[in-house]
Amino acid sequence: MTPDALAALHARCFTMPRPWAAAEFAALLTSKGIFLQCTAAGFALGREIAGESELLTLAVDPALQRQGHGRSLLTAFEAGSRKRGATEALLEVAATNSAARNLYESAGYRESGHRPRYYSPPQGEKIDAILMRKSLI
Repeated sequence: MTPDALAALHARCFTMPRPWAAAEFAALLTSKGIFLQCTAAGFALGREIAGESELLTLAVDPALQRQGHGRSLLTAFEAGSRKRGATEALLEVAATNSAARNLYESAGYRESGHRPRYYSPPQGEKIDAILMRKSLI
């Protein structure tokens, strides 16, 4: 996927945190440790550094959600992480994003921290971030 395509899909999936621009994706894709897992339904963008792999974002076309594509992309992210030498995966998710939290919990991720009032939605009160981790060994 091109940075423009990534940004367009991201914008269809997210309002909070704000969607990332094509220029941001382009810059990330040239950064050390960044890797991208893509399917026709969406993508997972990760970064592996020193044995830890962070899921930066996961986006599935809204028309294709709740069909297992998110789980497939998460599995691909984990496989890509292991291939790069990661022994642990981590991510952050909005406390209000129950669908994503359910996906991550069902895949074995466990809450490891909490960032109060981390996300700033376009309207309304700030939302907490939940940090999650999973061993990949």
